[in-house]
Formats: sequence, structure tokens, C-alpha cells
Amino acid sequence: MKLAAGKIKVLAGTGANSTSEAIGLTIAAEKAGADGSLQVAPYYNKPTQEGLFQHFKAIADNTKLPIVLYSIPGRCGIEIAVPTVKRLAADCKNIVGIKEAGGNADRVSQLRAALGNKFEILSGDDALTLPFMAVGAQGVISVASNVAPREVATMVRAFAAGDTQKALAIHQKLYPLFKDLFVETNPVPVKAALAMLGLIDEEYRLPLVQLSAASRATLKAAMKAASVLKS
Repeated sequence: MKLAAGKIKVLAGTGANSTSEAIGLTIAAEKAGADGSLQVAPYYNKPTQEGLFQHFKAIADNTKLPIVLYSIPGRCGIEIAVPTVKRLAADCKNIVGIKEAGGNADRVSQLRAALGNKFEILSGDDALTLPFMAVGAQGVISVASNVAPREVATMVRAFAAGDTQKALAIHQKLYPLFKDLFVETNPVPVKAALAMLGLIDEEYRLPLVQLSAASRATLKAAMKAASVLKS
């Protein structure tokens, strides 16, 4: 937090499939100075929508931090339904947005219609940032920005400012990178990319393992095409 102070906001991922654990992690993040909390839908135990509501409400009731919900059904096996998001936003004033990673632009339209313009909707998929913004999202919580932060930020700002041609040009340039950063399970490719750039040591915790040689070659080619990797 000290390194980020005065430079960027820190949105701490403090979600869990145990409500008590998520509350504990969120309280710890608040005490450490985080600016907000990202709360993923509980994974594996697949609660009902009422269970999801009670889970997120309990977390919100135990922190003053702004909370961004995180709906990613491909990994959690459950979607935070639009009526549940609307109910949470109405009952919990510190639930202020959602990271939408369901791959469906129509759901963004549904969320915007249900929640109005103040609720933040952020893409959870770099390749869908522009389509999502076209129907009401405000930006992206990005994987690609780890390796191309300026380019992703410029794309989002250009679209928000109405310069759709500039935004599209950046999207088209970065699209192979957007896709190939998921050539294997995230976050393995992005860690490999950062290691190629000399920014981190390439380490993984089991059950995640190093990128295969074929996938590494694919990712490296995408990084070069996007002018992220020079050699």
C-alpha cells in the first residue's frame, strides 16, 4: 500500500467461498489501506441467489470500503443474477460496481437498464472491452494491462472520449495479445509474459505449471505483434 499511496488506487481481491473468510480478508485489506474490495462470487459451493445476496450483504455490512462484485460463471459455476445485483446495490450503499466476466454484452445492457448510470460496470475480458463499453460499461479490469498498461488505458480513454476509430485501432492491434494471454489457464500466460519482459521471476504454485513450449511461442509472437516485446 505504501508504494501505491498517492499514485494509484488499490482494489484488493478479498473474495472467498466462505463468507467469514471473505469478511476477514476484507477487514484486513481495509486496515492495510486498500481503496476498495473486489468480491468474487463464491466458487464450488454454488449458493442460491438468496445465498449470494446474504453473502455479499454480510461482507458489505462489515466494511466501509467500496465493493466491486465479480461475476465469472466460467470459473465459479454461478452467475450473480441481474436482480440480485440490483437488490445489493439498493441495500448496500458501498456496493458500487461489478466486474462482468460472463462474455455477454446483452447482460451489460441488462445491468445498465436495471442499475442506472451511477453503478460502475467493468469488463472482465480485454477482448470484450469495446463491445461492453458500446452498451454501457465504463472500462475494464484488465489482464493485458499488466504487459501493455499505456495502450489499454489509451484505448479505454479514447472510446470514452468518443474517438471510436482510435480505440478500435488499438483494439485491433492488441487483439492477438488479448486472446493469447489466455492460450492456457490465466494467470500462467500473463506471468510468462511479464517474465519475458524481465519484470518478474517466473514462478507458479501447483496445480499451475509453466507454459508449454508451443503456447510460449504463440504468446511471444502475439507480444511482438503488439509491439510489447521488441526481441
